[in-house]
Amino acid sequence: MAAAPSITFDTLKRQLSAGQYAPVYLLHGEEGYYIDELVKLFERILPEDEREYSLTNIYAPQVADVKEITDICRSLPMLSERQVVIVREAQNVRADFIDKLAPYAAAPAPSTILVVASRGEKIKGRAFVKAVKASGVVYESPKVWPNEIPNLAAAYIRSKGMTAGEKSAELLAEYVGTSLSRLYNEIDKLAGILGRGAMVTPEAIEMHVGISKDYNNYELVDALAVRDAAKAMRIVKYFAANPKANPFVTTTSTLFGFFADLMQGWYTPDRSDRGLQASLGLNPYNSFALRRIRSGMKSYNPYQVIEILDVLRRYDAASKGVGSRMNPYDGLADAVFHILTAPGRLPV
Repeated sequence: MAAAPSITFDTLKRQLSAGQYAPVYLLHGEEGYYIDELVKLFERILPEDEREYSLTNIYAPQVADVKEITDICRSLPMLSERQVVIVREAQNVRADFIDKLAPYAAAPAPSTILVVASRGEKIKGRAFVKAVKASGVVYESPKVWPNEIPNLAAAYIRSKGMTAGEKSAELLAEYVGTSLSRLYNEIDKLAGILGRGAMVTPEAIEMHVGISKDYNNYELVDALAVRDAAKAMRIVKYFAANPKANPFVTTTSTLFGFFADLMQGWYTPDRSDRGLQASLGLNPYNSFALRRIRSGMKSYNPYQVIEILDVLRRYDAASKGVGSRMNPYDGLADAVFHILTAPGRLPV
């Protein structure tokens, strides 16, 4: 599918605020936040007293025949100059369903603003997209990458009249992940608590922002590979709060596998990229796995790795009730602490 015209979120917002309307809009793409915000703006085009009669919200999966939509669009608005018809959840219907809207998009009613929203993915109907490009506006909501989140967090904090250092923006990104809705909701909450002019500190984030990012075992390994103690402990805390999604047996196995690979890496005669890949059975096209091993070998010498493997063996036994009644996740926190602080002293 050809790329959509490059209209930005801010440009489209300005157009709507200025009363510059097209007859048909397609809002689609991977980032749902921008689509949600634009739909709210479309809902507010009409004065509040006109919305009951001239604002129609339609959920695409509930429509049996596209004619239901086009009939509404071609009807005259009641008690207002124009009507707004919003078709939601278009990502959940087939391409041929959406394409049946193409004839209407090619010749839309002048008194209707039709908005089709596909939240989380691009629309499937090629004919409809082509028709909207000719008669209206296509907005594609771009995917937000993890490395973009700190800058977006800092900008939104400034828009709320607050300030924040780089570490605070990075901590917010770490806690929230790539969901802009969650990120901005958490910053709104901080603004309500701290007030304008406040400094958003890491301590304030720790106190008031809950971890909503879904962590996994590989992220714990990544944190340990570079000895990022704060992140590792946050992940352990998250695991303890979500035990069904993060069974400690799987975590133990993943950690043991990583440090066993480090041990093998240290005793591999050829430590070139190719040598380590061959020795550890790494996919030569997967640079992330090799990078993780390289980071781990920089952080832990062979003696530390031996000690860590012993710690993990003891934790595995204790988590299964051998010689210990400690909660397995308390034991995991203890094991991670020992990993991060392992002195690497061999017994004399």
